[in-house]
Amino acid sequence: MTYIRKSSLDPINIPDWRWKKFLDSAILNIQNLDIMPCNFSEEFLQKQALTGSKSNPQKVTTNTWACRTEKLEKVRAVCLQAGASTSVFNFVAIPSVNYEIPFFGADFVTLPSGHLIALDLQPVLSNDTQHINKFMKHLKPLSSKYLSIFPNGGEIPLEAKKFFSPGFIWTRLPLSQESDEMIHEHLMSAFIQYFDLYLNIVQEADLISHERSLLLRQGQHSYLQYRSSKDPARGMLTRFYGKEWTECYINDVIFSSIFS
Repeated sequence: MTYIRKSSLDPINIPDWRWKKFLDSAILNIQNLDIMPCNFSEEFLQKQALTGSKSNPQKVTTNTWACRTEKLEKVRAVCLQAGASTSVFNFVAIPSVNYEIPFFGADFVTLPSGHLIALDLQPVLSNDTQHINKFMKHLKPLSSKYLSIFPNGGEIPLEAKKFFSPGFIWTRLPLSQESDEMIHEHLMSAFIQYFDLYLNIVQEADLISHERSLLLRQGQHSYLQYRSSKDPARGMLTRFYGKEWTECYINDVIFSSIFS
């Protein structure tokens, strides 16, 4: 019997999905914020397809978990498993522009070629020292610890750099037992501590002025436009589910805003 998800808060149940413990940890920690469901169509809460050859078809499953709170416009997780070799956890928190809060971003991807890992508290205003310093003073001790553990993942596109903080963790890991141990121990610890810090920032945030809110709104729009137009998963999702579903999912669900 197939489990049907009716709400964005319904549990994620994907067999052998690598990143389950990460999502479970985040959901447990965010419960204190009085979360509410997001109103997504059921076709975006759960989607399945087959990929691979006729002689060796592979099941693809994509689930979306999401919530909203008073200070967070949307917190959502894209959870994907394609066969045994591809596993994705893309977790983003989009703050309300009425509060001085950064984005939270975690993108953990396992492919046949290896693991791609990105974790950050991302600035809404990339050139605003006041905004960045407000959270970097807390993030710096954490990032210094983990940046010394994970190898650097290499250069990122110049146009993307402004959307990341100095605490950005970006690494590539080979498929190996050593990498599995690093993910289980160090990446899990980093994810929990980064998200705990983020939730503390959210809880302590106060309402800001209308003028400041307008600036944050512009920054948020720029970030979401960039993420939706440059989403690296677009090709993979299109191959699995077709162009129409993929474009709606990217633009109207995972990177949408109340200002869209």
